[in-house]
Amino acid sequence: MHKWDSNMTSSIKLFVLIIALASNSLMAKSISSFTKEMTAAKGFYTFYYDDSQGKVYLDIDKLSQPFLFQSSMPQGLGSNDIGLDRGQLGDTRIVQFERYGNKVFLNQLNTYYRADSDNQAEQKSVEEAFAKSVLQGFTIVSQDGNSVLIDYTPFLLSDIHGIKRRLDNKKQGKFSLDTSRSAVFLERSKAFPKNTELESVVSFKGTSPGKHLQSIAPDAHNITVHLHHSLIELPDDKYQPRVFHPYSGFWSIEYKDYAASLDNDMSVKYIPRHRLQKKNPNAEKSEAVEPIIYYLDPGAPEPVRSALLDGAKWWNTAFEQAGYINAFQVKMLPDDADPMDVRYNTIQWVHRATRGWSYGSSVIDPRTGEILKGHVTLGSLRVRQDYLIAQGLTAPFKGEDTNTNAVKEMALARIRQLSAHEVGHTLGISHNFSASVNNRASVMDYPHPLVKITNGEIDLSDAYDNKIGPWDSYVIKYGYSEFATPEIEKQQLSNLMAKTRQQGYLYMSDSDARPLSGAEPNGHLWDNGDNPAVELERMLKVRKLALNNFGLDNLADGRNVSDLQEILVPIYLFHRFQVTAAAKVIGGVDYSYQVKEDVNVGVTAVSFTAQQEALNAILLTLSPAELVIPQHIVNLIPPKAYGAYRNRESAPTKTGLVFDPIELAAASAQHSLNALLNPARLNRLVQQSSYQLDTGNWSLSLYLQQILDSTIKADMDAGVNGLLHKRVAALTVESLMNALLSDGTSVEVKAELFQSLQELSVWLSSYSRKTSFNNLVNHHLAWYFEHRKWLPLIKPTALPPGSPI
Repeated sequence: MHKWDSNMTSSIKLFVLIIALASNSLMAKSISSFTKEMTAAKGFYTFYYDDSQGKVYLDIDKLSQPFLFQSSMPQGLGSNDIGLDRGQLGDTRIVQFERYGNKVFLNQLNTYYRADSDNQAEQKSVEEAFAKSVLQGFTIVSQDGNSVLIDYTPFLLSDIHGIKRRLDNKKQGKFSLDTSRSAVFLERSKAFPKNTELESVVSFKGTSPGKHLQSIAPDAHNITVHLHHSLIELPDDKYQPRVFHPYSGFWSIEYKDYAASLDNDMSVKYIPRHRLQKKNPNAEKSEAVEPIIYYLDPGAPEPVRSALLDGAKWWNTAFEQAGYINAFQVKMLPDDADPMDVRYNTIQWVHRATRGWSYGSSVIDPRTGEILKGHVTLGSLRVRQDYLIAQGLTAPFKGEDTNTNAVKEMALARIRQLSAHEVGHTLGISHNFSASVNNRASVMDYPHPLVKITNGEIDLSDAYDNKIGPWDSYVIKYGYSEFATPEIEKQQLSNLMAKTRQQGYLYMSDSDARPLSGAEPNGHLWDNGDNPAVELERMLKVRKLALNNFGLDNLADGRNVSDLQEILVPIYLFHRFQVTAAAKVIGGVDYSYQVKEDVNVGVTAVSFTAQQEALNAILLTLSPAELVIPQHIVNLIPPKAYGAYRNRESAPTKTGLVFDPIELAAASAQHSLNALLNPARLNRLVQQSSYQLDTGNWSLSLYLQQILDSTIKADMDAGVNGLLHKRVAALTVESLMNALLSDGTSVEVKAELFQSLQELSVWLSSYSRKTSFNNLVNHHLAWYFEHRKWLPLIKPTALPPGSPI
């Protein structure tokens, strides 16, 4: 036994020695010797491709030298719901290769926590206080002096984009990386003096694929994408960051400075922007040292391609007004260019199985906010959605008189605006959802088509704007104007903002405008006009005319008649976003983004007169007269034709295969009720009426009473209007009860809701009002009051998708 142990130990030692000698033999080879049979690509980081092994080796000649690492996804899944699109950018990281013995680590540096100090010890104390992240470890296979060669292949074939995590979070199945079906994609792997670009084909295998994945993959258990790595030299130190101001119109890049004095905020914020300098800094107008050039995806077809080019070029007007000549240009992407290459600002035309968002992303130096690459993703189905809306509004297919020019022009007008909007994001600019109040002052708003009635007919001629707005020009001036000194810059930017405020330009961005609970009366998505209530009533008239004219002329020849349902839905719900805009007036608070030295600092509650006006307009949307779908439409839409299927754009139904006009109306009513009875809005209402006792009779109890009087307590008509009355009444009671039971509702509001529901129960119990429907409602109310547990009366119906319109 001991002899066997001794022999075994000797064998192990010999094996270890052989491995060590083999390793040393490999390490003894120079990089040139090791790679002599490989394809070389010289550049920022030179790489070698071993065709026989399918491996890529990286020559690390810059150890412990920071650079930018950008991951991206050149080929995606094609599902808006999953959100893994062609051309999608991943994270931008500052990293460096670090050597530890025979290993090299790719270490992501923590750039958020810093010490802007000349004291190296102070800098090091911050560096050592916060975690870094090693992205990958590599074994050295060869070296020459200070250069080491690593096998980069495992990292290139890894899930750097987080695809497994995304599929899991979206409940699309459990997937794992399959390296046996992954490989280096040499065609898109190239090296240049300041950047090295590497690409791979990466496959995943999994179980229980979800419905979204099943709808887009040929085999939903096996999916393959392309992933891209960009290794980018850090920019030089000649770029001057520009300070962020909440009224600047830009996004912000932020870090914490632990060397800041006690009198200064630790949060340092810059705006993201491209580097742009005048050839002649002293000239009022000058060409740029290096213009900003964007390249359009040649995959966009005509006439969309020309519309995208036109819209993106609008920005040059703003740069001209900021003192530049031809500093912003848009060209077609060269045939041999890689859209993921950091050297190209790109506008990509991206297909998905369903319509979805477009967006503008950027590769940004996190140290300074300098934008190195703008990357726009435009969803190709957006233009078709606008075409569908215009088609539903105008009924253009009138036999031999068919003329779709106005329909197509509205769709193209929207895609021009969308192109400008998303390019704006890649210039560093944030949304301005108050631009519609200022007569469409910015392309950075979400515009609803401004449809008018002219001589009794639907008029699409002014649906979308055709130029850059004055707000956009102001933002470009803030971000890209040149100044002689920092002191002049500070003063001139302050003057610019003051002048823009004096001109009345408003600004509200995402965090204030997106929530349904939002309170600012001027910041809305997909709205029009400077008075949300007045615009809502106007839009209802447009909608009514479109519905009265709706019929077979809304449908192109050869289409299934049952397809009318999907054309009808966005027309019937044409007012949905304006309802949300009007609701924000109720319990509204007028404010702006301010700093201490600004004038007119503070907030002001919206007048109760304006709030009442908004309530009146929204209550119209709950009336059977507005909710009813005309009889001729109900008689026209059959169940889905054989070979056609319902989809997410179809109207909701409780009538099986048959089109359900009552359920669609109920979904619209529920949308209005959600806006009216949002807990935060109710909380603000009760507080505003308490603070302003001398301003009239507006109160939460009166507000709730008006909602009840307009819905469940309104006189009931016969026929279909009676059905709509009952459905809206049930939804109103359900919504009131949901607000009462919500954790977000304050106790004082709960008291008002409780009282209103008790009084409603008494009202329903009177002898003259005892109908089968009222008895049902009152039974549920009585059960709650006795058991303090609500038995749902009706399940609210969700609307079909709206955004992106």
